[in-house]
Amino acid sequence: MKRTGAVLTVIAAAAAIILGVCAGSVFVPPLHVLKIFGNALFGAELLGLDGVPDSSVSIIMTIRFPRVLLGFLTGAALSACGTTVQSVLRNPLASPFTLGVSSGASLGAGIVIACELTFLGRFTLPAAGLVFGVASMFLMVAFASKIDRTLQGSTIVLTGMVLSLFVNGIVSVMANAKDEKYKQIMKWQTGSFSGRKWEYVIILAAVFAACMAYFMARSRELDILTFGDEQAQSAGVDTVREKTLLLLITAVLSGTSVAFAGVIGFVDLISPHIARRIFGAEHKLLLPMSALIGGTFMVLCDLIARTVISPNELPVGVVTSLIGAPFFAWVFFRRSARGRLGR
Repeated sequence: MKRTGAVLTVIAAAAAIILGVCAGSVFVPPLHVLKIFGNALFGAELLGLDGVPDSSVSIIMTIRFPRVLLGFLTGAALSACGTTVQSVLRNPLASPFTLGVSSGASLGAGIVIACELTFLGRFTLPAAGLVFGVASMFLMVAFASKIDRTLQGSTIVLTGMVLSLFVNGIVSVMANAKDEKYKQIMKWQTGSFSGRKWEYVIILAAVFAACMAYFMARSRELDILTFGDEQAQSAGVDTVREKTLLLLITAVLSGTSVAFAGVIGFVDLISPHIARRIFGAEHKLLLPMSALIGGTFMVLCDLIARTVISPNELPVGVVTSLIGAPFFAWVFFRRSARGRLGR
């Protein structure tokens, strides 16, 4: 069953990527897309571009394909982070979004936009988002450890939510103080893959590969942490160290994703739940499947965002919120109902 589910997940991910590349203001037939990909990979001598307009090649390789790949990598990264955080904190409502990474990145981006900083060129805003996102996680873990040295999940979640609300308040004040920049700041906070280039894809792919390799290497520890701190400690796991390292690696990966795409919520909540229901709780399989589901979900959400009101475009974060908010409510009330029944 799990093997079949894994195969279907891979097929769905590939189909979503091809659909995302084909669809748009100008539809490019799937056969043309496959020819363009084949030509890019193997050269014109092996697979020619007969019948494929030059304009289609340009649209696919310079605009749509990097956008779709960045969307897929962002969804995969956020979903892997969500899976890790939920396991570490043993809380189905935990995610990098609720732990303050996104709000920290928003503050960094808001400062860059409001002050018109350009010291790193077009990478200034992503760099600021990454630094502030990671710094917010450091701050949250440091503060939570002062309150609770064992870093219990509930303490971390509550600390992250308080930090997020506080930082979001600062960003709102900043946006209103800089009235001419208000729209730009608010747009960044709802996420978009529009206009993203290959450099962003390459950087995020490298960070994703490194962080995912770390998560996979700690899959056994993640399995043990889901049983609670006492059981983990009895199995020889240094729970405070493992939690701290996993949360910080999560901050790096989710912070990089948010830095390039803007704030996109709920994908890191939805995909891990779907993956757990299909593939179980073993992280060696759960992590890659959650990443594939998250990447597929993000590509489809971005497709909706850029086609539903064409030629205009919705922020992708709006689409994920419209889908994710009801899902969040369902998880919350379902968990509450189970708690009452268990009394």
